[in-house]
Amino acid sequence: MKIDELGRLLRARRTAAGRTIASVAIEAGLSVPYVANLEHGRGNPTLGALASVARALGGTLRVELTELAEQSGRVEPAAPVPAAVAQFTRGPRFAEVATRVAAATGQPEARVREQLLTLLVGTAAVCGRFDELVGHRALDTVLLGSS
Repeated sequence: MKIDELGRLLRARRTAAGRTIASVAIEAGLSVPYVANLEHGRGNPTLGALASVARALGGTLRVELTELAEQSGRVEPAAPVPAAVAQFTRGPRFAEVATRVAAATGQPEARVREQLLTLLVGTAAVCGRFDELVGHRALDTVLLGSS
């Protein structure tokens, strides 16, 4: 994964969790400019720093050595987070649904937010587009399934 892709992923996860750069930096034990640079695709982070940021965002860092896709026949692209999806996750409805689903399922809210983000990115890929209506319909489906 390239550093700019990593930055977009970190920013999307942070915003989906409703966190500020400062709160993530403090919890990760890193400086605010360091985390901001990572999100902007700058820098050369250590695995330790990335693991700290991942933990601060409620996840873990996984490093995997694999064969090249051309040699193995596998294709495992990292799904980029479309700007429209990232914007939608900053809205009050996303936060409300994450809170309700977390309460209904007993999962940590940060994990639910991550799962909802994955759902919305997948929905955008399947539909070939993403707008608020598509996002609200996806969240409605989740609410129906979790009740």
